Amino acid sequence: MSDVEVEFYWRPGCGFCAALERPLSKSGFTVKRVNIWDDPDAAARVRSVAGGNEVVPTVFVGSKAMVNPSFAEIEAAVKAASA
Repeated sequence: MSDVEVEFYWRPGCGFCAALERPLSKSGFTVKRVNIWDDPDAAARVRSVAGGNEVVPTVFVGSKAMVNPSFAEIEAAVKAASA
């Protein structure tokens, strides 16, 4: 579909993450899944765009960071990055 990678930062037990994972897994997008509890650098990256908090899901598409985005927001970011 697109050569743009979606970086999906999540953690176990996060219901919002699970809800976003479903459409992402069916989207055809290239998705890099990163568990912030397993990767201190990933947790720091999330904090850097989420006001110092570890808010997940956080998604990066190119240089665009989105904290707790809808799937529609991710689709729009992928489309924009692919243009």
